[in-house]
Amino acid sequence: MTISMYRASVPPIVRSLTNLRAILEKAAAHAEAKKIDPSVLLTMRLYPDMFPLSRQVQIATDNAKGVAARLAGLEPPKYEDHESTFPELVARIDRTVAYLETFKPEQIDGSEERTITLPLRGTTLSLNGLPYLFEFVLPNFYLHVTTAYAILRHCGVEICKQDFLGKLS
Repeated sequence: MTISMYRASVPPIVRSLTNLRAILEKAAAHAEAKKIDPSVLLTMRLYPDMFPLSRQVQIATDNAKGVAARLAGLEPPKYEDHESTFPELVARIDRTVAYLETFKPEQIDGSEERTITLPLRGTTLSLNGLPYLFEFVLPNFYLHVTTAYAILRHCGVEICKQDFLGKLS
């Protein structure tokens, strides 16, 4: 059986980003209803040495746009990491989803053996497409989406597993 690198990357990432967008909207509504300054939620961390909510969303979107571009042999677009409000984070997700939706399966399928090279904390990571997707990008992407969810749940935002998963087909 041949794997579709497109099907294994773009649709599930778009789905998770769409769910994360809805979670952020619930968080913004929660902050408004409870009279909480939204920056309190946006700067919240699970632990002092972890990134805050806003950075979790930025990294998730960076992973998302990066994987599609790199598997297609393109350079990913660069975003300024300046989002400091829920609407700005939602707009970043929307921009990322719109970018992902420009890709066609034929641009990404067959990239299992494509060499992917990217700078990573002072070194260069070089992997073939299949391990890049399954061993690096997807775990990293889901870590940051899950952490964003966990931060908001910890802060009392009324979200649940179904919000994270979204509607099942």
